[in-house]
Amino acid sequence: MAYYHSLITDKSWQILKALAGKYRFILIGGWAVFLWTRTLKSKDIDIVLEFDELEKIRNDFEINKNDRLKKYEIKKEGIDIDIYVPFYSNPGLPAEDLQKYQIKLEGFTTLTLEALFILKLGAARARLNSPKGQKDLIDLVSLLMVSGFNWKKCEELFRKYDLLDLKDFLIELLRATKEIPELELNTHKMASFKKKTLAKVI
Repeated sequence: MAYYHSLITDKSWQILKALAGKYRFILIGGWAVFLWTRTLKSKDIDIVLEFDELEKIRNDFEINKNDRLKKYEIKKEGIDIDIYVPFYSNPGLPAEDLQKYQIKLEGFTTLTLEALFILKLGAARARLNSPKGQKDLIDLVSLLMVSGFNWKKCEELFRKYDLLDLKDFLIELLRATKEIPELELNTHKMASFKKKTLAKVI
């Protein structure tokens, strides 16, 4: 199962492991979804870190500041590394709040299923009808399929951060999705999944 070419995802994974061996960060984005779901691998790397770690990375990489998207960016061997920092970035939830939802998973510090889902949902809305938006959809559904996903915790996050409009977007997105071949969800299986999921969401 692949969305990007394996040469790209393998390179990205090696870069991610090297970063994890040298810096402290919370892994978000596609690679965080992969740790939870073991479905699609990612191309880009998305991390959240404190300013002291950002200064360490500056010593090793050329970093660009993206004021429009409120993040820092590194390009390495064709791989985009996006860096989010407290009290500046909001990758779906305020970066400074993400430590409240961090957990250890397979040697990485990442986010709980529900917090990661909220971030992915925000990304999906921002990138709707784009190739990255299609992968966001696949990631979202794969997270919903993980055993132990707690919809009540999602509801709490929607309310805490005033994101109920994201819930409405999710409902529309699911209703519009007919099938997801990458997750072996044909029309019949997707209809069954939607019925079961929407019964919890609505």
